[in-house]
Amino acid sequence: MSNRNFVRKNIVFAIMLFPLLGLAQQSASLTIPASASKTQTKKVRKHELYFSWGYNKEWYTNSNVSVSQPSLGNSFTFVNVKGVDHPGWENEQFFTKALSIPQYNYRLGYFIDRDKGWAVEINFDHTKWLFPNNQMVHIKGKINNHPVDGQVLFADSVAGTDSSSYHYLNNGANFLLFNVVKRWHIWANKKQTILVDGLGKLGVGPVIPHVQVKYFDQPQNDEHFQLGGWNAGLEADLKVTFFQYVYLEYANKLDYARYTNLKIYQGTDKQAFGTYEMILNLGVTFPVGKIK
Repeated sequence: MSNRNFVRKNIVFAIMLFPLLGLAQQSASLTIPASASKTQTKKVRKHELYFSWGYNKEWYTNSNVSVSQPSLGNSFTFVNVKGVDHPGWENEQFFTKALSIPQYNYRLGYFIDRDKGWAVEINFDHTKWLFPNNQMVHIKGKINNHPVDGQVLFADSVAGTDSSSYHYLNNGANFLLFNVVKRWHIWANKKQTILVDGLGKLGVGPVIPHVQVKYFDQPQNDEHFQLGGWNAGLEADLKVTFFQYVYLEYANKLDYARYTNLKIYQGTDKQAFGTYEMILNLGVTFPVGKIK
């Protein structure tokens, strides 16, 4: 199956999950009638705190990368550039690197009302966006105050020379979202030791990229993390909780990120792109608050 078909099918899954969650909520009383009567008189805590950690895979839309370096007489755009992610675990290095090096993500959330299923969440994805090596890129604009309109090679190194060019958000394109979360109960076994829930998440927040850039014969640029714009995301999750406290969560996510004023050598970059993500998290959850 091609990557395009694979992505399309998962996006369709994410879109279809939301109405299914509504149907699941309406039929919840039919799914677990035996336990429903018991929980009506059982005293429970009203709130819930949760944390999860996991890893992700991304596919990006093509984008324009605009470069402004006034002191060098440069104002040009790399047009319709393909970007790829870098999961960080090659076959021979699987689970041998520090947990924070691959593309990771975490969620920290708080259910304001467990019964109605409403929560707020800090949602962070450490994603990576790279120019693929040895890519021919269309460049248009001005270099050294002279017009340019042609193709350039982006490569970590050019054979037989000291020349190289690259553009990486390799220590992170880094999406931070403040989400509103809605949970729908789908299924539970009789002993309530396995719970299946669906979740919908919607949020906005800043992007916190780490830019690594080298254009043509310019010095290498490796800026530290910076606030560099904003992003908005929509997520559909399937969550399975075991013995009330441990859960696995599989998510399909759409994100739009807009990067502005990214610091580079003698100037700035800007770009924008859409992202489709698949995410798998392992988490823990705890009831908190007063017993009612």
